[in-house]
Amino acid sequence: MGDNKIRVGITLGDVNGIGPEVVIKVFSDVRMCELCTPVIYGPSKSLAFYKKGLEGADGFQFTQVKGASEAKPKRINAVNCGEENITIEPGKSTPVAGTAAVAALQAAVADLKVGTIDVIVTAPINKENVQGDGFRFTGHTEFFASEFGGEPLMMMCSTLMKVGLVTIHIPVAEMKQNIDSTRIISSLKRIRHSLIADFGFVQPKIAVLALNPHAGDGGLIGDEEQTIITPAIGQAVSDGVLAFGPFPADGFFASAGYEKYDGVLAMYHDQGLAPFKALTPDGVNFTAGLPVVRTSPDHGVAYDIAGQGKADPASFREAVYLALDVFRNRKEYAEMTKNPLRHYERKKGADISVRDLIPEQEAPDL
Repeated sequence: MGDNKIRVGITLGDVNGIGPEVVIKVFSDVRMCELCTPVIYGPSKSLAFYKKGLEGADGFQFTQVKGASEAKPKRINAVNCGEENITIEPGKSTPVAGTAAVAALQAAVADLKVGTIDVIVTAPINKENVQGDGFRFTGHTEFFASEFGGEPLMMMCSTLMKVGLVTIHIPVAEMKQNIDSTRIISSLKRIRHSLIADFGFVQPKIAVLALNPHAGDGGLIGDEEQTIITPAIGQAVSDGVLAFGPFPADGFFASAGYEKYDGVLAMYHDQGLAPFKALTPDGVNFTAGLPVVRTSPDHGVAYDIAGQGKADPASFREAVYLALDVFRNRKEYAEMTKNPLRHYERKKGADISVRDLIPEQEAPDL
C-alpha cells in the first residue's frame, strides 16, 4: 500500500442506525486521512444514502476497493459488504441490516487477521437483528474474544476516567454467581496491564467498587465485600497490583473519587457505565485484553434520530483517536519490554494523543 500510516478498519454497524452518519461526519474532515488510512466495511449504498443532504459532508469522498490490500493512502477506502441493493430504512430494525452488519464485521476481522488493517473501530450494531447461524453473541466484545482469543476486558475510556468491568453482558439475576475472587483478581491484572501497555501508565492505581449498597454496611446488606472482594484486592496487591477499595459506587462517583485513580474496576455493566456516560459524553468503548485493538463509540444505534442529521460524531471520532493511540503505545511497550536493559523514559500516560493533532474546536461543524 506504500505508506506507513495506521490502517483503520471501520465497520458501519446497523445501517438503519446512526453508524454511517457519524462515520461520514468524522471523515468529512480531510485531515483525518493525514492521521490514518481508513478502510470502511459495509454497504456502500448506505454511505451514498446518508451523505446525500448532509450539511458539510462534501469532503467525504470514498474509493471502492475489493479489500484492504487495495486500500490507498490519503483517501477513504470502502469495501462493499452485504446485499448489493440493500434497502436502507432509517430508524427500523430489519433482518437485512443485521445480516449486513455481520458481513462487515466478518470481512474486517478477516483483513485484521492477515494484517491488511491494523485496528478496528466498530459502529454500533443492534444485538437482536444480528443473531443468526453466523453470529450468536451478546455484543462485539464477545465476538472479538471468540475470533482472537485472550481474555477480553470491557473498558470505557475518556480523559476523565477509565472504567473496566468484571462482568459484561449478563442478566442481573446471574450477576452474583459470576462474581468471585478469581475473576476479580484476573480483571485487576488485565486492567493494570492495559493501563501500562495501552495507555502508558508506569504503575497505575486502580479503585475497586463494591457490589452492595454502602459496601454492604459491614455485612448488614450483603457480605460479598468481606468474603470475596476484599480478599481479592489483598491477593492482587500481593501480586503487584496497586488496588484500593472496595468503595461504595454512589459516593465514589459523587465525590469525584475517580480523579485520584488511573483506573476503576466496576462489578457489573450498569454500575460502571451509567456514571461513566453521565460524566463523560464523548467516551469510548475499548476491548482490552485482546491481541488486537478494537474500539467503538459509547452509544447505540439511536434509531430515534437515524437519518435526521442530528447524530453527534464526537464519540466516534474519539474512538478512532484512541485506536491509533493504543496501537502506537503497544508498539512502544513491545519495544521497551523486548530489551529491558535499555533505558527508556516513559511518562505517566501517553505523551500526546492523536486527538491533539486535530483540536476539537477546529473540527468541522456538521
